[in-house]
Amino acid sequence: MRDVAERAGVSAMTASRVLRDDPQVLPATRERVRAAATALGYRPNEVARSLRLGRGTGLVGLVVTNLANPFYSRLALGVDSVVAEHGLKTVIGNTGQDLDAERELVADLVARRVDGIIAVPAGADQRHLAAAVSGGVPVVLASRPPEGFAADCVLVDDFGGARDATARLLERGHRRIGFLGSPPAVHTGTERLRGYAAALTSAGLTVDACLVRQGQTEPSQATRAAAELLALPDPPTALFCSNNRNTIGAFRALRDVGPKDVGLRGAGVALAGFDDFELADALGLPLTLVAYDSDELGRAAGRLLNDRLHDRGSGAAGGRATAGEARQIVVPTSLVEYGT
Repeated sequence: MRDVAERAGVSAMTASRVLRDDPQVLPATRERVRAAATALGYRPNEVARSLRLGRGTGLVGLVVTNLANPFYSRLALGVDSVVAEHGLKTVIGNTGQDLDAERELVADLVARRVDGIIAVPAGADQRHLAAAVSGGVPVVLASRPPEGFAADCVLVDDFGGARDATARLLERGHRRIGFLGSPPAVHTGTERLRGYAAALTSAGLTVDACLVRQGQTEPSQATRAAAELLALPDPPTALFCSNNRNTIGAFRALRDVGPKDVGLRGAGVALAGFDDFELADALGLPLTLVAYDSDELGRAAGRLLNDRLHDRGSGAAGGRATAGEARQIVVPTSLVEYGT
């Protein structure tokens, strides 16, 4: 700032007023200061300025588990569309479903004085997120609920969507329905397995453990798991997949086996899955998918966080959530059919 002021021939206070867009500075002086700043490559340190003035950094941390999954890009777009309206910027960190990486990332975000954090937790151990809340950093969870502490969260109707998709397969006459799911520690995978089991129970069937495969996070893993199910002496006539990565992997396994090799009356294995995805309509086979607005999931999380930031700014409970104040939003699901 002093260098800019010296080059423009003004005081440091005048240079500061120009760079703060003070309308009372004379136009000629404003032009000289801005020309000097451009020539010197000067840019204000907005973080330092905000901290000096007692404001936040203007940054929101978004912690996700797998940026390769299109779900998280839609979630991020939803979050950013809301927080940007309040002058905030989103910083995204990927944990790779690794709890240690998540702990380190959250600690780094807190150390960098982010205004708040929106997180998709990797597992049930969320003590690091609870510590952030205790330290005065508002935290909102997306897709998975808080464990052991109070925080706002936005969830998808995982149970209901999985139950409805499995019930649709049952309505079509399938009785041996395989399940491909996320790791058991993941809340969404657990709830979707519960919905799958509930639909079978309602139809008077029991879950056959031989038809359940959990732990797949990438399509290649799902392809191998689906191939194992299709190779059973009594293979499933339908597959329900708990997310888009598993659905894509299962499709590849079905493509490799071929419709005449397995299935009910030679018609092939029916496929259903959670998460609608781009090009699902171009796969060329009947496909039932559980759809929901992933952008709205992000938008709702952003709105909850903005509310917390407003509460903190107005002095309400220091901006910290308590058990009585924590809010939960559930995004509804619907079934879509392709290639019917």
